[in-house]
Amino acid sequence: MKLPEITKTEKKNSLEFECETGNYHTFCPISCVAWLYQKIDDSFFLVIGTKTCGYFLQNALGVMIFAEPRYAMAELEEGDISAQLNGYNELKRLCLQIKKDRNPSVMVWIGTCTTEIIKMDLEGMAPRLEAETGIPIVVARANGLDYAFTQGEDTILAAMVQRCPSFSKPKENLLPKQTHPPLVLFGSVPGSVVTQLELELKRHGITVNGWLPSQHYTELPGLSEDVYVCGVNPFLSRTAATLMRRRKCHLINAPFPIGPDGTRAWIESICEALNMEPIGLEEREQQIWKNLDDYCQFIRGKSVFFMGDNLLEISLARFLIKCGMIVYEIGIPYLDRRYQASELKLLETTCHQMRVPVPRIVEKPDNYNQIQRIRELEPDLTITGMAHANPLEARGMSTKWSVEFTFAQIHGFSSSRNILELVTRPQRRNKALEKMNFNNLIDTNSIK
Repeated sequence: MKLPEITKTEKKNSLEFECETGNYHTFCPISCVAWLYQKIDDSFFLVIGTKTCGYFLQNALGVMIFAEPRYAMAELEEGDISAQLNGYNELKRLCLQIKKDRNPSVMVWIGTCTTEIIKMDLEGMAPRLEAETGIPIVVARANGLDYAFTQGEDTILAAMVQRCPSFSKPKENLLPKQTHPPLVLFGSVPGSVVTQLELELKRHGITVNGWLPSQHYTELPGLSEDVYVCGVNPFLSRTAATLMRRRKCHLINAPFPIGPDGTRAWIESICEALNMEPIGLEEREQQIWKNLDDYCQFIRGKSVFFMGDNLLEISLARFLIKCGMIVYEIGIPYLDRRYQASELKLLETTCHQMRVPVPRIVEKPDNYNQIQRIRELEPDLTITGMAHANPLEARGMSTKWSVEFTFAQIHGFSSSRNILELVTRPQRRNKALEKMNFNNLIDTNSIK
């Protein structure tokens, strides 16, 4: 299917959605181990795959000499793949060794592309091994055939939802002096961001009753039909669906707390759902925008193109448009329009407020087609996966790795500056290089 051409001056008043090849041109989702094993202190992650998966994890996570990371590879051999060996016995041996060495509170088995192709029955083996080892085993699939980069976390959290305790009475979930229904937030963010978001909500009289994931597996939040849940990341649609369908929780559909505008809308949505009155939110947002003014002046009027990698693209694009940038296209590997409904609405509203074209959203974009559009549009910045950054740079285009936004602290009012620091770095680097080349040219001419 040939997409309609877009020019720099084209104006659109409503969101347009396209779908191209259906392939995921993203980082591998098993990399979610990198942040989840650090987030859940008493966990151990066992990735079940081939040597290729092991090489990827080594390169993606780095070789930790002085630290002992709580993850390992169960490498499948040719015999395993051809079903000539007993996978259960080998997994049992590994799990008993892990119990002896680490004794974690929970083990997470992560299935890869290979386990999916050979139809390895991880869900069938896990309960038997759980009974034998005495350690809870959570099975999650994070294969690159079915899931994009950050959706690995989504599958793991969705599996953990089933392990959360139940509460028959809503009062059991409430903390002292709490006047609103129980609130659970889901999404893995650093501890400092957890503290910031909880403090922001506390300003409006809202107490957070728990997080998924929690710092310890033994402290998973209680869930019931009286609990309200709200996500902090746009790639957790499966977790949201599981919370609603399996545990009957009330989902607060809100924009995500990325940028001052998104954070304000996120808090307002939670306040509205819990019948709490927001206090001084507009002033709080304006204060943050003043602190970002130097960055906003630097990028105002510049253009950006999202190739698509980590499913944060819509939230980041909305924030950058609010900062004064023009977004030509938002590529995204997977889009759940129901889960991101509030974010999409805020994106459209922001474009109208800023009087800029509404960007086209391309789900599962074809990289070849995208590169043709990038050549035509000539954006000032392309936010892309690691595989495409160097080839684009070689063709004179400024790029930024999308994976950096995944690992950076970008949630909440206080983290907004971190986003702009990453976005402006390529332009600031190019200016510094231009200045350096100019000075070198002067020095050379003076010698002559």
